[in-house]
Amino acid sequence: MRFALPLTATCLAGTLMAHAPDTVFLEELTWTELRDLVEAGTTTIIIPTGGTEQNGPHMVLGKHNVLVKHKAGEAARRLGDALVAPVMAYVPEGDVDPPTSHMRFPGTITTPPLVFEQVLEYAARSFKQHGFVDIALLGDSGGNQASQAAVAERLNAEWADTPVRVHHLTDYYPGQGDDWLVEQGVAAEDVGSHAGMHDTASFLFLDPSKLRLDQMERGTGPTGNGVVGHPGRSTAAFGEQILEMQIDAAVRQIERLRTSSRP
Repeated sequence: MRFALPLTATCLAGTLMAHAPDTVFLEELTWTELRDLVEAGTTTIIIPTGGTEQNGPHMVLGKHNVLVKHKAGEAARRLGDALVAPVMAYVPEGDVDPPTSHMRFPGTITTPPLVFEQVLEYAARSFKQHGFVDIALLGDSGGNQASQAAVAERLNAEWADTPVRVHHLTDYYPGQGDDWLVEQGVAAEDVGSHAGMHDTASFLFLDPSKLRLDQMERGTGPTGNGVVGHPGRSTAAFGEQILEMQIDAAVRQIERLRTSSRP
C-alpha cells in the first residue's frame, strides 16, 4: 500500500511527459519542449510589441499588450508551425523630461527608440541562435513601427547569406479596421486614432473587463482626456470583425514573406 502513491505519481509523470503542452507561447514551454518543437519544424517565432500607455479614462494602460498577445497567439495557431515570444511591453512613448506624447499621462512607460531597437535586435539574435529561421515582428502601436523596420533591415543585411529572415509586418497595424468601420457608416472622427473605436470594440468582444463602460466618453484629444474618437460608438460585433481582419492580415503576410524574402 505504501508504494501506491509513488507508483501512481510515476505513471502520471510518464503520461505528462508523453504529450507536448497545447500552447503556442514560448514562456509556457520548457527548454527541452522548445528544442523538440524546433527540431520538428516549428521554426517561425512571432515577437509581439505592445506598449504601456494611457488609453483614456475608459481603457486599461496595458491595452496593447493584452490585444497583441491574443492576436499573435491566434496567428501562430493558424500558421501551425509558429510560436509567440513574450510581449515587449516597454516601447517608445515620448520623452520623460519634459514629458511629451503619452508620457504626459500617469502610468505610461517609455524607452528611447534606440534602446527599444537594441532589445528587439537581441531578441531576434537569441531566436536565430536557437534555430528559428523566420522571426516576425508584430507591432500593435504606431511608435513601434519605425524601429521594427530598422531592426529588420539591419539584421536581414547581416544575415543575407544565412537561412534566417526578420519580417517587419506592415499589413497588421493599423490594418483595415478603421477604414472598414467608415465603410459601415461610422464617421471617421468617431472612429478616431487613439483609444477610439478600434481597440474599444476589440475589448468589447474579447474582454470587456479591460474597459470602464461608464467612462466611455467622446475624446477631447491628446491634451485633454487622451482619447481621439468616440469609443461609445463601439460594439462587440465591430470588435470581432476588426480582430479577425488583423489576425488574417498577419497570417497572410507571414506566409507570403516566408517564401518571398528568400532567393
